[in-house]
Amino acid sequence: MDLGLKDRVALVAASSQGLGKAVALGLAREGAKLALCARSEAALTATAAEIRAETGVQVIARAFDVTVHADVRAFVAETQAAFGAVDICVANAGGPPSKSFADTTIEDWERATDLNLMSTVYFAKETLPLMQARRWGRFIAITSMTVKQPVEGLILSNAVRSGVSGLVKTLSNEYGPYNVLVNNVCPGYTATARLLSLAATLAQKEGVTPAGIEDRWARQAPLRRIGQPEEFANLVVFLASERASYITGVSIQVDGGMVKGLY
Repeated sequence: MDLGLKDRVALVAASSQGLGKAVALGLAREGAKLALCARSEAALTATAAEIRAETGVQVIARAFDVTVHADVRAFVAETQAAFGAVDICVANAGGPPSKSFADTTIEDWERATDLNLMSTVYFAKETLPLMQARRWGRFIAITSMTVKQPVEGLILSNAVRSGVSGLVKTLSNEYGPYNVLVNNVCPGYTATARLLSLAATLAQKEGVTPAGIEDRWARQAPLRRIGQPEEFANLVVFLASERASYITGVSIQVDGGMVKGLY
């Protein structure tokens, strides 16, 4: 299937590793030009070089903090100037720490809101008008299955990422008439560095091994395993493509069936 992504311009946030990197590589393999960003310059540079070497696509990469609106604005402007368009924006950021409500501070809530909700707002503010003007665009937020089924110990993620879901649904209504599609993709337990870190944190609290935590997660899914980043990226790439032309305003989980609700 030709996804119609060749020479489209895709901006992917938090793309030096994990889910963001898998999404960027998937888009590049379909021929999209890339603008990548992350906080770690060394990791980002290595990822950009790896993607160029494998796919031959044009890649620009900038290290900055997505919680700073001015930096997001400058990056989007640079992408527009370099490629002449921003067709696809994948808003992504690392998740907040694992804590109970009693253990959180007001500062934790402010940081989580800046990291996950406000960074998405910043990317939407800067990219959606560009897509609207060209009457074609894909804005995709990466959140978590916690927006559909809260996970114990992840109250910051459960609460703040759900705000992103509300934002996505509202934006899909506002920008749909301009052929700009806005969707939310919700990973379940996926084999990334962040997941391993979370497993280690929970294992320490519970006095068990990280492998035991990972096995417990795997057994919660009907597929009885943890997902791979590429499996998640496949859906994001499809939603970014011409083939997803009548899909907007949805939150789709990629979780091996772990969410138990009907929707």
